[in-house]
Amino acid sequence: MTQTYDVILKGGTVVNQDGEGLRDVAIRGGRIVELGSFDPSQAGETTDCTGLHILPGVIDSQVHFREPGLDHKEDLESGSRAAVMGGVTSVFEMPNTNPLTTSEAALADKVSRGHHRMHCDFAFWVGGTRENVKDIPELERLPGAAGIKVFMGSSTGDLLVEDDQGVRDILSTTRRRAAFHSEDEFRLRERQGERIENDPRSHPIWRDEIAALQCTQRLVGIAREVGAKIHILHLSTAEEIGYLLDHKDVASIEVTPHHLTLTDEAYERLGTLVQMNPPVRAPHHGERLWWGLEQGILDIFGSDHAPHLLEEKQKPYPASPSGMTGVQTLVPIMLDHVNAGRLSLARFVDMTSAGPARLFQTALKGRIAAGYDADFTIVDMKRKQTIRNEWIASKCGWTPYDGKEVTGWPVGTIVRGQKVMWEAELTTPSRGEVVLFQDGLPRA
Repeated sequence: MTQTYDVILKGGTVVNQDGEGLRDVAIRGGRIVELGSFDPSQAGETTDCTGLHILPGVIDSQVHFREPGLDHKEDLESGSRAAVMGGVTSVFEMPNTNPLTTSEAALADKVSRGHHRMHCDFAFWVGGTRENVKDIPELERLPGAAGIKVFMGSSTGDLLVEDDQGVRDILSTTRRRAAFHSEDEFRLRERQGERIENDPRSHPIWRDEIAALQCTQRLVGIAREVGAKIHILHLSTAEEIGYLLDHKDVASIEVTPHHLTLTDEAYERLGTLVQMNPPVRAPHHGERLWWGLEQGILDIFGSDHAPHLLEEKQKPYPASPSGMTGVQTLVPIMLDHVNAGRLSLARFVDMTSAGPARLFQTALKGRIAAGYDADFTIVDMKRKQTIRNEWIASKCGWTPYDGKEVTGWPVGTIVRGQKVMWEAELTTPSRGEVVLFQDGLPRA
């Protein structure tokens, strides 16, 4: 029989827009050609997926890979290696690097650094500032741009637009969906006295739920006023769920695995290792986030992978930086929740591939369908595994989930038909390319 395909994924349970079913996937030229049943002789390579689930490639639309300027914590190679080790096929990386990603030249530099050096495909958020507001219509559509990201509350780095007029100016110029870190900087400044030296349990008291809710209310009001689309990153409070329930026409919402999985009890065990912005909070906030997930109010998962070295994290609070790893553990942590019955596998797929593709209008990604990029996250839903620091590929080498046993594990990562990771081993040299967007400028 004449060879027809480059690769056949054989015997797996495919999860796509048709539901779940045993099907083979035929790949040629980095794209999905056909779904069905195929003889191995029809391809140059066949991958046996018997007993495994073949999911659309996971898109993590919020990661901080720290390059350039903070490369000792992470870089584009190491961060993307962590991504593919965890089953993630595409990432959108954040602009709070040094220099900040706020210009065409800075974006082009990142794209150049990532091309065929990153292990997964990639795009970069461009920071929205008072200084670059006039350039935003061009910046947000450049090749490799995921859109505009704005910090309304201070976090790692120097990007901050805390006032309504500054946000209004930015949203008056955006045409794509802009992403926001939504914490009220004015309230954070007023409440700095709530921080207790060497006590990270005071972190969620300082950065309280009112700071988050007030900022989100301000942001939604501005978005309505100027007719803009907004995306609230790392939602963390019960109050915001109640408010945003009535504003889904303008606001999409991301939730992180750590805000769904960890509570303020973790400060006793992990101290500053669990210090995040916005913080991990009391259990009732997580319970309400789960309700929002069940009701369809939340749109996507994002890891907010934000690594710091252990020696940095172990500084006494509040000198300790906020942030922790997450891109490598997103899939196993959330699959464990699937196996525990907290969400369906179909909902997981919608939150990690179809959802990001829909919100950010990616081209050729987010579905297992003929004509799309052959991006797959291949998982063993029955495998029990214990997450260990030694497994973490990030430069920082630690995870708050060290020692946690999960059920459901990423077995393989395939990016545009290339088997990048299989059974915890990198199997293909880095060949990452920019993610294409339907409303972006064409690749040069």
